[in-house]
Amino acid sequence: MVWEEKAETMAEPYNQKYELSKDHVDQEEEDNSPIEEVRVTVSNTDDPSMPCNTFRMWFLGLMFTAIVSFVNQFFYMRQTQISIGYSVVALVSLPLGHLMARVLPTRDYTLFGRTFSLNPGPFSLKEHILIGTMTACNTSTAYAVDIVVLQDIFYGDKKPFIAGLLLVLTTQITGFALAGAIRRFLVRPAHMIWPSTLVTASLFRSLHASADDDDDDGRMPRMKYFLLVALGSFVYYWLPGFIFPTIGMISWICWINPDNIVLSQLTGSGGLGIGTIALDWSAASYYVQPLVTPWFAQLNILIGFIMVTYIMVPWAYYTNLWNSKNYPILSAALFKEDGSLYNKSEILDDSVLNQEKYVAYGPVRMDSFFALTYGVGFAGLTATVVHVVLYHGKEMVARWKSARAENEDVHSRLMNVYPEVPDWWYGLLFVITLALSLMTCIIWDFMPWWAVILALAIAMFFVLPVGIVQAVTNQQPGLNIVTEYVIGYFLPGHAIANVTFKTYGYTVNVQALTFTSDLKLGHYMKIPPRVMFMAQLTSTFIAGLINLATAMWLVHTRPDICTPAGYPFTCRNTNTFYSASIIWGAIGPARVFGNKDGALYSSVQWGFIVGALLPIPFWWAAKRFPHISWLKFVHWPVLLAATSNMPPALPYFYTNGLFLGFVFAFLLRRYRYDWWARYNYLTSAALDSGVAVCGLIIFFAIQSWEGKMPNWWGNPADEVFDHCPLGGANFYGQ
Repeated sequence: MVWEEKAETMAEPYNQKYELSKDHVDQEEEDNSPIEEVRVTVSNTDDPSMPCNTFRMWFLGLMFTAIVSFVNQFFYMRQTQISIGYSVVALVSLPLGHLMARVLPTRDYTLFGRTFSLNPGPFSLKEHILIGTMTACNTSTAYAVDIVVLQDIFYGDKKPFIAGLLLVLTTQITGFALAGAIRRFLVRPAHMIWPSTLVTASLFRSLHASADDDDDDGRMPRMKYFLLVALGSFVYYWLPGFIFPTIGMISWICWINPDNIVLSQLTGSGGLGIGTIALDWSAASYYVQPLVTPWFAQLNILIGFIMVTYIMVPWAYYTNLWNSKNYPILSAALFKEDGSLYNKSEILDDSVLNQEKYVAYGPVRMDSFFALTYGVGFAGLTATVVHVVLYHGKEMVARWKSARAENEDVHSRLMNVYPEVPDWWYGLLFVITLALSLMTCIIWDFMPWWAVILALAIAMFFVLPVGIVQAVTNQQPGLNIVTEYVIGYFLPGHAIANVTFKTYGYTVNVQALTFTSDLKLGHYMKIPPRVMFMAQLTSTFIAGLINLATAMWLVHTRPDICTPAGYPFTCRNTNTFYSASIIWGAIGPARVFGNKDGALYSSVQWGFIVGALLPIPFWWAAKRFPHISWLKFVHWPVLLAATSNMPPALPYFYTNGLFLGFVFAFLLRRYRYDWWARYNYLTSAALDSGVAVCGLIIFFAIQSWEGKMPNWWGNPADEVFDHCPLGGANFYGQ
């Protein structure tokens, strides 16, 4: 599985010192976890006196929460996105924590009858974990921000800031309340592993073990390496980010004959991007994460990408399926049948569909790529369910029974030292967020009260089974398609209600499992639950506020934002979100994927059945022919999810990312394993950090003051940076 490979390598520096022999484990089974992967990754001891709820933790945790929330939201709205993740925060906060331990005064202070010190001793592992957790649970930008941006820009319905803030906070925090309800089943039982937390645990243990031992071995220290690579990334990104943007999308094959429509569509960066070279880390890394994703998973992504992008899409487009030639080969936009852009104002009255106007104006059309990715998405949903049942069904049942019995391992017994968060804390939080959700949706007319209850009911119904799947298999089936479908039939014609329902149903479920995963990490690392509760809740509130404030600041200060003329703030994800609001909400699934008012794409719903069937023969073959090793690596959920980000992602993001994956995840891992184990993850984190810092400086020091790079071949005035102007045109060059 994915986590096994990561945990094995990332834990190596720690295991060299703390490795337990198999005989020792057998002799003291009761004093360790029954799960081998946990035994070799997580310490079976604890020091309750280790400081964690400190001024240093709160200062650095809130500081990084604010920085990461701003940076990730800022870049979320740009053409190529950058996301600062867990590893970056873990690496950067470590020297800052040690610095504060050196310079802060050690005297005791008394406040409200409680005595504390700003500097209780050396910077501890538990402080470090809490700092990382405060930022990690908010690394992804708040999903509800897109609703606010959507209303402001695309629907012209400006809501007060408080309405957007309450929408963001309730969708983010309600999931936290649900995490409290399921923690007994998904956190304390030993067999609820949460594989991704083992990767994080091994990273932090490795950092602190290497810091204690000055683990150099004659090689460059990790921190020095990180700083040098980050500096190089910072200096280099001035080229694709400002001076020479053409190198970020070199469509060299298209240059042979840029006036040829087919060649442009196949090789241009705005088309299928065959041969396009991206000398831009932000483009090559964002969707594939080539230095982090295991090679077997990247192979599945590659096969799925080729199957959809290079086989299905050209076949559908050039055979003119659904009149595809009237539209670009790759676009998230919506069209009329003649290829002109679909004007939503012609069919909507205050964000609600006028059926008579819709019939008169004509049915919505989309390019074949967009339609096929919906079908592949349908297949991926059912394939995930069937794959998990076939490959992990017995294991899930056994572990569910184990969870119900609440069998405790050494980690649960060690956690008994710390007072648990009372159930009424989570219960009160749920009551408050439910009341605020109802108030927000009713007062500002996001959706009816019953829709709030139904959306939360869907999230609550799925949270435990989906959580068990994720805790055991590291796979998380998404509920976005289910929620869009449900409300699309209950409230057809209501665009904002559709996306709001999807956000409450989908995001609350995701947030609940994100928080639960962090609770499991705290469980492994022996973080007092009440401190973890306050850290998660406080950081989530601050992150939601900053996400929304950043988005609104950009919306109101950047001209033509979320349009091609607003480059680099083209809001690729928000545009896709907008198209989904039209397809699923304003028009509704019955008029797009059904048989009502000229619906054309009903055939893509066969994806549900195809996805359910695909894993079966491969599962049977793997059982029947166990000597054929490659069969066990065929992972249909990953394979079918390969193109789920397109659009807004572009194909050349994938090809360049997968090439880097071949170099780092396959070649270097196999033939330069020592280097790979020591520096691979640091390289990814350093490159991310350098690009993020450079991108911010370019914006605030130059672009926000209307400064521009002089136009030249590498920075053309028409902003067709790949010099392939017909890549985004339809088959007739329009």
